[in-house]
Amino acid sequence: MILLSGIHRYFQVGEQTVHALNGIDLAIGHGEYVSVMGPSGSGKSTLLNIIALLDQPSAGQYLLNGKDVTRQSDDELAKIRRDNIGFVFQFFHLIPRLTAAENIEMPMILAGIDTKQRKQRVRQALASVNLLDRAEHKPNQLSGGQLQRIAIARAMIMQPAILLADEPTGNLDSKSGQDIIELLENLNKQGVTLMIITHDNNIGERAKRRIRIVDGEIEK
Repeated sequence: MILLSGIHRYFQVGEQTVHALNGIDLAIGHGEYVSVMGPSGSGKSTLLNIIALLDQPSAGQYLLNGKDVTRQSDDELAKIRRDNIGFVFQFFHLIPRLTAAENIEMPMILAGIDTKQRKQRVRQALASVNLLDRAEHKPNQLSGGQLQRIAIARAMIMQPAILLADEPTGNLDSKSGQDIIELLENLNKQGVTLMIITHDNNIGERAKRRIRIVDGEIEK
């Protein structure tokens, strides 16, 4: 499903070149549950952004479902990302002026899905994260755990095969964080490929496969 070969990523910071990823080789199969750990600045988020097609490698090849996605146009990447990948962020990134239901619905509007189907799928998505009673609430009316559940529902509304989560419990209390991890793991049990970046060893150790990155390289 995901195959990275010799992935490098350089960033120019003033006159200095930062080598964020240094020759990453990684294969992730359908339905795997993978955690990525490592110190701050090790390249974890850079790796996740490349897998999510939010960033492009400076060198190397990325095959997604057998298709080379390292040389695609921005429009093509956006379509591939929409159809294949869901992304959950630490800071939720919900649209403040929209209700919970409208935030979940947005990807389907962009994809041109008809209104009746959108409303039905939003209702199902809200039910799946136990927030049907919060459908008309705006983000400032929701708790951190509720915000992240809405973000997960939005990430999964296009039924992607891959879900990437960058520090999904980083802004939550321990109880809310536990609920979110269990929700993500339940999606994995349903066949979704799950990849989580975390600083929390307790969360990282839950994954069936654990990857540690140090200085832009996979240490183990």
